[in-house]
Amino acid sequence: MSMQILALAFLAATAIGGLAWVFIYPSLSGERKAESRRASIARTDAPARQAEKTQRSRREQVEGSLKELEARRKQDKSLPLSARLAQAGLGSWTPQKFWTMSAVSGAVGFVLAFVIGGHLLGAAVMAFATGLGLPRWALNYLKKRREKAFLKALPDAVDVIVRGIKAGLPLFESIKVVAADAPEPLKSEFSAIIETQTIGMPLGEACARLYERMPLPEANFFGIVVAIQQKSGGNLSEALGNLSKVLRDRKKMAEKIQAMSTEAKASAAIIGSLPPAVMLMVWISTPDYISLLWTHHIGQFMLVCCVAWMTIGVLVMKKMINFDF
Repeated sequence: MSMQILALAFLAATAIGGLAWVFIYPSLSGERKAESRRASIARTDAPARQAEKTQRSRREQVEGSLKELEARRKQDKSLPLSARLAQAGLGSWTPQKFWTMSAVSGAVGFVLAFVIGGHLLGAAVMAFATGLGLPRWALNYLKKRREKAFLKALPDAVDVIVRGIKAGLPLFESIKVVAADAPEPLKSEFSAIIETQTIGMPLGEACARLYERMPLPEANFFGIVVAIQQKSGGNLSEALGNLSKVLRDRKKMAEKIQAMSTEAKASAAIIGSLPPAVMLMVWISTPDYISLLWTHHIGQFMLVCCVAWMTIGVLVMKKMINFDF
């Protein structure tokens, strides 16, 4: 009988201890306070986590845009002739017209070289240079000149857009103001953005396509800023204001680099022009002495080799004094 009483007492004590462990121990040990603190911290961190998530989303969008930029740069090497004509400001020209003008230029160079020198080989070389080299050089020159004019006016245009947004105008209306008052080629490029958006394309994508017509990092920056703002929102005036500051800093850096590289460019120009200048002076003073270079077949071979070596040297010097930033 006593054993039964002891067993029941032991079971009762065990049950009471278990209940105390479940209900009383958490309060005494501070577990409930810790849980309440963790819940409070979780509620406090919710906005921070949301902000971090938004920042991560924007970072992913920027990374995606940079990957698209690299893909576009790779595609620039294989652009069709029509796109290159548009980038040079010759959008009204067709590829057939360009090739026709190249053929005419080559024919004129061939006739002039043949009439002056009287040698078929020299005339063929001149036709190749004036038919393929000269038109491509002129196209590249027009493209570079147009890009310089675009970069010169872009920071002011971005400032106009920022002031318009701060004044309460929508982004589209601010771009219209730039398209109406900006100088060329900025006027035509922003007019193309308006026309593209008018036919139904989103404004962010229309601005991103600016890089296809004007392959410059600055144009791509503008497209990325507008595209990200259209997707994820944010303070567009502040973002474009920062972009304007970046564009002006890049312009200052480019001018500083140009000033620092002027001496190297002058030295390269003197070294590159010295052999042709000496050859011209010798031909003026004693034409019979140097005429063997284009009247004898060995002299013609030497002249071709000299032109090839000079071309290689000029290209190497150009590579050495060309500073990218």
